[in-house]
Amino acid sequence: MPDKLLQPSGPGRPKDPAKRRAILEAAKSLFLRNGYDGSSMDAIAAEAGVSKLTVYSHFTDKETLFSAAIKAKCEEQLPELLFELPDNVPLESQLLEIARGFLALVNSRESVEMHRMMVNLASQGSKLSQLFYEAGPKRVQEEMEVLLHKAAKRGLLSLDNPHLAADHFFSLLKGGAHFRLLIGCGEPLKGEAAEHHVQDAVQLFLRAYRP
Repeated sequence: MPDKLLQPSGPGRPKDPAKRRAILEAAKSLFLRNGYDGSSMDAIAAEAGVSKLTVYSHFTDKETLFSAAIKAKCEEQLPELLFELPDNVPLESQLLEIARGFLALVNSRESVEMHRMMVNLASQGSKLSQLFYEAGPKRVQEEMEVLLHKAAKRGLLSLDNPHLAADHFFSLLKGGAHFRLLIGCGEPLKGEAAEHHVQDAVQLFLRAYRP
């Protein structure tokens, strides 16, 4: 009787966070290396060092795993806490932190390869491009809109359309450099060049939207 009282309540066994992380890492690696169709759940399980049953217990199907891998990649550089806008943190400091994380994200090898893959799949009518957009770019855009709306309500910014303002912010950060990177005609911004670009973009944004 005492043993039964010690058993966890609820259906099934608790999921192992370490195994979930391993599955996500394996999924990101294989999707980029072999493409979506060339990456089976069996291969992802083998790469992660877990059983296929474990993969399915964490992620119900390959589409769910793909979306989760994209979201996890975004959260590495842009955790949700970055978009909280605490009262004791100046808006400019918060925007700079978001800008640094976003630039590191879009300049990463994984992000560049994934963007190239999505462009290729789009011409084939694949719905994966929509999954990618919703799990990554759209989520980041929406979180930025919420932050800008909060800043406007506090009188820190003057804007009527948070969606458009968020678009402007991320477009300034990407600029022509990101397009050149995607088509193989440029290198990722690093070090002082990256920081100078971030500072410039944030200052331009603030000059446009400060009251």
